[in-house]
Amino acid sequence: MTSSDPALGADLLALLERLIALDTSYPHGNLPLLELAAERLAACGASLRWSWNDDRTKANLFATIGPADRPGLMLAGHTDVVPAGAQGWSSEPFRLARREGRLFGRGTADMKGFIAAMLALAPACAAAPLALPIHFALTYDEEIGCIGVRRLIEDLRDFAPRPRLCVIGEPTMMRVVTGHKGRKAVRARVLGHPCHSSLNDQGVNAVEIAAELVARLRAMQQRFREEGPFAPGYQPPYTTVHTGLIAGGRALNIVPDLCSFEFEIRNLPRHDPDSVMAEVRGWAQDLVPEMLAVSDEAGILLDEHTTAGLDMDDDDPAVRLALRLAEGGPTARVSYGTEAGLLQQAGFPTVVCGPGDIAQAHKADEFIAIDQLARCEAFLTRLLAFARNPG
Repeated sequence: MTSSDPALGADLLALLERLIALDTSYPHGNLPLLELAAERLAACGASLRWSWNDDRTKANLFATIGPADRPGLMLAGHTDVVPAGAQGWSSEPFRLARREGRLFGRGTADMKGFIAAMLALAPACAAAPLALPIHFALTYDEEIGCIGVRRLIEDLRDFAPRPRLCVIGEPTMMRVVTGHKGRKAVRARVLGHPCHSSLNDQGVNAVEIAAELVARLRAMQQRFREEGPFAPGYQPPYTTVHTGLIAGGRALNIVPDLCSFEFEIRNLPRHDPDSVMAEVRGWAQDLVPEMLAVSDEAGILLDEHTTAGLDMDDDDPAVRLALRLAEGGPTARVSYGTEAGLLQQAGFPTVVCGPGDIAQAHKADEFIAIDQLARCEAFLTRLLAFARNPG
């Protein structure tokens, strides 16, 4: 750290260095990271609650310091990172490096910087006479569909009282984010009927049926772009539809019997994604009778995975508290997704507010600016002060 860098707690930096050294990218588990966190939180007198994936290779950790019979404050983050792969890093991705006021490493921004800061807060929580509890939530597999938080929510179904504020520490440059888009990820499989291409009237061309569906998705995107619905604050300010993967066919002279493609709907929080998907299913129903006339094995299968959007009112008491801790607004809305919408849906008043820039996430030479971590430390110090004296 240079003399011009903001002062950071040595504990936070040491924790971040240890967290970055743990490769928690898919398909690696997160248990070594959780063991580190659990040891630290238990030493601070926290009660620990675990929830596991089916094969117990990954887990969520929910910890509480303070009087658990009162509605407190919750700090939450996902422990997984995206793979570093062959992205062409300038330094070792799983070794923390410091250059020109920045800390480099996979997960520094998304989102081990925040996790290090919340774990660094734990000893101060233990030492303080807390009027409100502070909860720490660490989840698995956010990057592949917010998997772990669903298990955590299931485990906390009867948890009471609910926190008065939950802060998801995704990188927002310490702005308070009160809304983000939802997401439907859909895998489509078109089942055709093969034959020699010279006899294509006897087959069902799965690639052509898939192409027709993809073309209709593109037209839907154009309609949303031109007609809305629109919501200011989002970029772009409308629901987006995108086809990202497609594969099908065996040889040019064979009518293909299978084509699969994947698309996503990133919906504005108040644009019902089920109504969008109902339109897509209607297209499929229109196409299937012609396919079945050739083969009773033909069809279209659609498999959905949904993540809820976040839509907190700026006048909500939880948002007002978050703005107080962040020392001002305005609030912001973003187009990327987080676990916040699922937590809000489960009855946890939630905002997104964390250090770093989302533009650095998932890239080679991912970094977090030291001054962002300093702002996060200050935010958490104010949160601790509120937990001691909610006034």
